[in-house]
Amino acid sequence: MRETKAGFTLKTARERKGLTQESAAKLIGISVDTLGNYERGKSYPDIPVLRKIEETYEIPYERLIFLPMDYDKTVNII
Repeated sequence: MRETKAGFTLKTARERKGLTQESAAKLIGISVDTLGNYERGKSYPDIPVLRKIEETYEIPYERLIFLPMDYDKTVNII
């Protein structure tokens, strides 16, 4: 997979590691529902959880985007 300057959505980073939501949540130490909310941009991790996400996905937080994949379709751009 070719990396872009913009980074990865949280879901793409998880899939890139070949992890299901269930296995990723277990490795990170959170519930599947919590991870799903992070992936959909409904909530955001605190710093300790963010560090575990970095470790698990092997991507620095600066490369992670916590927005839904269809964000550009849900925001009015003028």
